[in-house]
Amino acid sequence: MTKSQINTKISFEEAMASLEKIVQVLEKGDSTLEESMQLFVDGMALSKICSEKIDSIEHRITQLIKDSNGQTHEVEFEE
Repeated sequence: MTKSQINTKISFEEAMASLEKIVQVLEKGDSTLEESMQLFVDGMALSKICSEKIDSIEHRITQLIKDSNGQTHEVEFEE
């Protein structure tokens, strides 16, 4: 898989599964330097996809908070 072959529309779970496979291959240590470098590049691209998906979800999260009158309000998620 090359960076150009990595589908940016994949789900977070699919990206994580691919990233885990790359880590397993790299940890074996059986790859050539060139193969390892390509796996690293692919892994970084998948890591970026995962990070962007997490960031996107964090922006959409809201917390429901009740005020002293019992009214529920949506408040943007704060870290």
